[in-house]
Amino acid sequence: MTRSTPQPAAARRAQAATAHGRKAATGEGDDGGHRRQAGLNWQRLGLRVAGAGLLAVTGATHLDLYLTGYRSIPVIGPLFLLQVIAAFGLAAAVLVTGSRLAAAAGAGFALSTLGGYLLSVWIGLFGFKEIRTTAGIAAGVIEIAAFAALAVLALSPAAQRQPAGPVASRGAMLARLQAGVPGARAAAAAVSVAALVLLGVAVAGAGGPAASPAGALRTAQIGGVTVLTDAQGFTLYSFAPDTPSRSNCNGTCAGYWPPVTGTPAAGPGVTGKLGTIKRSDGATQAPTTGIPCTPTSLIPPPARPTAITST
Repeated sequence: MTRSTPQPAAARRAQAATAHGRKAATGEGDDGGHRRQAGLNWQRLGLRVAGAGLLAVTGATHLDLYLTGYRSIPVIGPLFLLQVIAAFGLAAAVLVTGSRLAAAAGAGFALSTLGGYLLSVWIGLFGFKEIRTTAGIAAGVIEIAAFAALAVLALSPAAQRQPAGPVASRGAMLARLQAGVPGARAAAAAVSVAALVLLGVAVAGAGGPAASPAGALRTAQIGGVTVLTDAQGFTLYSFAPDTPSRSNCNGTCAGYWPPVTGTPAAGPGVTGKLGTIKRSDGATQAPTTGIPCTPTSLIPPPARPTAITST
């Protein structure tokens, strides 16, 4: 039999410290670290679901606008359809994969869509100038919220997984990417606030075309078709839901299709019956009968008289 030799106190403390270090390196007993990681994972899941949901709402909004009029606008119509496809596709990618690349793509999409709206309000795009509408403002706010959620998701620390091999075998670049970008939340918040300010400035200065005074209505030839125009030569359109005594184009509709107001006079070529009706806001609108109009479209090509009025 052998007898163990007592170890000095310093050696015992060194061994204990070494064992503790091994336990910490392997994660044993690190309940606080596990709780923090679980919290981060839940945060990422929340951002993932919120970002995907907001992208889906953006796609649904653009789909509704596309179906209710924007599809007839040259260039803008196809772009709206492309936005719908991209929004739903990115929403599915973010929700299913939760990857930071998909989140970054979704954030970029939301911000670029907002930028397109702001440009169309300020200077117009492809001959189309947007007006201030509740739907447009709501879509802008949703796009900003989608950007904020997805930007934070893309820049936040990735979910940690147990390594298959030694920790030292991981590349330094991968470790930095998984650690996230410092100040990601602050940066996303700053960009979101700036976008909200720009949206507010844009919609505050936006408006719709003013109602056109009736004056002397006349006819014109466009593509071999006789159409009715106002005194300035703008094409007049009929609105199918209107009745002989009531206009049903109000609010946003009247913003896109300003009514011809006042008492009209028959100009050259006008043989139909002219009259007046009262609008919901008390204004007098000039309806007509017996005058052929061009097929309804939201904004005709620039080569023809611009349709800013309806009868």
